[in-house]
Amino acid sequence: MLQKIMRLLGRDHQSKAAACERLRLVLVHDRAFTSPEVINTIKDELIKVIEKYMVVDEPGIQVDIERDAESVALVASIPIMGMRRAAGG
Repeated sequence: MLQKIMRLLGRDHQSKAAACERLRLVLVHDRAFTSPEVINTIKDELIKVIEKYMVVDEPGIQVDIERDAESVALVASIPIMGMRRAAGG
């Protein structure tokens, strides 16, 4: 349907691709605005997984969402104190 409308309006494929990319960026941007509670939940779950394999400095862990004009990123700084022994090894 969108293709038919674009053809009727005389839009080319590049315009469609650019519009789709802008929409994708808007959706990612909207989804990335999270509450501090969600960030803390993500942090807690990351710690649980990583602690299966490594000893980490929990008070030093920082998790945040960073945004710029083109992207949104989950950024985690997790100080590693050491490795855990593999199960059965």
